[in-house]
Amino acid sequence: MKKLQKHVLIISIGMLFTGLLVGYLIFGSSTSQDEHNHDLTEVNGVWTCSMHPQIKQNEPGSCPICGMDLIPLESDDESIDPLAISMSPTAMQLANVQTAIVGNSRANKSVKLSGKVQADERLNYTQTSHIPGRIEELKVNFTGEFIRKGQVIASIYSPELTTAQNELLQAAKIQGSQPELFQAAKNKLKNWKVSDAQISEIISNNTVLRNFPIRANVSGYVTEKLANLGDHLMQGQAIYEVADLSRVWVLFDIYETDLSWIEVGDEIEYSIQSLPGETFTGKISYIDPLIDPASRVAKARIEVSNPKGKFKPEMFASGTFKAALNSNTATLSVPKSAVLWTGKRSVVYVKNTSENSISFKLREVTLGPSLGDTYVIEEGLQGGEEIAINGTFSIDAAAQLAGKPSMMSPNGNEVMSASQNSSVSSISISKEAKNDLKPVYENYLKLKDALTKDELNDSKEAAKSMEESINKVSMALFTGDAHTLWMTFEGNLKKSLTAAKTAKNIDELRKYFQNISNEMVRMTEQFHAYSGTLYVQHCPMADSNKGADWLSLDQNIVNPYFGKAMLTCGEVTKTLN
Repeated sequence: MKKLQKHVLIISIGMLFTGLLVGYLIFGSSTSQDEHNHDLTEVNGVWTCSMHPQIKQNEPGSCPICGMDLIPLESDDESIDPLAISMSPTAMQLANVQTAIVGNSRANKSVKLSGKVQADERLNYTQTSHIPGRIEELKVNFTGEFIRKGQVIASIYSPELTTAQNELLQAAKIQGSQPELFQAAKNKLKNWKVSDAQISEIISNNTVLRNFPIRANVSGYVTEKLANLGDHLMQGQAIYEVADLSRVWVLFDIYETDLSWIEVGDEIEYSIQSLPGETFTGKISYIDPLIDPASRVAKARIEVSNPKGKFKPEMFASGTFKAALNSNTATLSVPKSAVLWTGKRSVVYVKNTSENSISFKLREVTLGPSLGDTYVIEEGLQGGEEIAINGTFSIDAAAQLAGKPSMMSPNGNEVMSASQNSSVSSISISKEAKNDLKPVYENYLKLKDALTKDELNDSKEAAKSMEESINKVSMALFTGDAHTLWMTFEGNLKKSLTAAKTAKNIDELRKYFQNISNEMVRMTEQFHAYSGTLYVQHCPMADSNKGADWLSLDQNIVNPYFGKAMLTCGEVTKTLN
């Protein structure tokens, strides 16, 4: 009995100590944590959003823009430029901000060319009849037939030639006494391109040839048949057009914006559409000195040996030319995604890193030539500086919200409240929202296709359908940043579409299409709203040589800004998946 009481006492004492320990861990730890949080709140007194640093409150809560929990603002880094926008590593990651160091490099540009195979004009001939008379027989009866030099291609009956042969036979009988008369009779026949062998044959046979053979002057393919059996020909009248295709030209279209990059002697790598898997190279032998006023291109010629007839006239060719900027010094170049262009100004965001923070500051730059995916920088940047090359729209949106200098407000403005409409960073949207936007893309592509065909009425109808599809998009599917951003896109698109529906001519409608395309490109980049692949295509000559973009399902260029006048002007600048 005593042992049992002793055992119970030990268990009771053990439970008491366990309870005291657990109580201390729970309540003591909580009190310490509360005191820490209380001290932190009192010390800082300011709460902010890691994604939207312009949001500042005196108490914890949720961000009124994105709904994220606010975090304490530990301290303000006095080293940050007051004109720069500060971003935390978390905000940079969410906005997909990427940076790169600006470096010196040789300015090289890849120019894509399109062209055709054509016959060498210097090897085109006209086969004529040097004898007046009637065609009694045609040996070559269709276009495309190959003839060889010296081949009999026709027989002609000529009363004049018959008389001349009789004169020759008579003169041959008295050539011993009157050699001059005999020579004159021979020369008369030679004037009709009768050969010495034929003259000797007439004399030896002592017979007049009634139907005289016409022989081919050159070898080649008959490209045009100009006479038929029974036709009466005059001396020198054409019978066939003949092209010697043993050597051909490949003629490439060079737009005037690219002419400064290309010179005679430069090498072009090209392929022929009907000869898949084969690549050829050739040097430019000639560039047209004149620009075609309709297509605004000059022709660059490559001469190609074609002994087996592999190259046929009118075959389509695609070429690539890699050009280097005429400069003895290295140049600065940056990706096109790093540059924000307002039409008058070009800006980039330069990254500054201090011990406690990362910030980006707007910098205006002067652009040089376009080098495909990059721009040459003439002024505004130095080698070694770090700039944002992706997520620049997100940085610019944050700068606008914070009242800092931005693309559209170079001098900055007052801090805007969270409830004001503004651009926000790139975000994802729901599958349902993408489905609602699908008809918007379909009607936009119909509008683009109608403009490529110069169809004004069809373009207006497509603009009307696109506006109707925008009206059917449910605003409830867009939340947080997406809601604010969609309101901006919707307003800008509807404004341009309303004007496009009443356009008086195709040129006016194309101006509104440029604004529509700009909004669609931005929306695609920030929402990733299209389920397939879209290609951002750029025409450097649109908008008075300022350039303009559009979206396309196909990599092949079909220009909506010029239509049939310059259907293939442009290049693919970006692929959006």
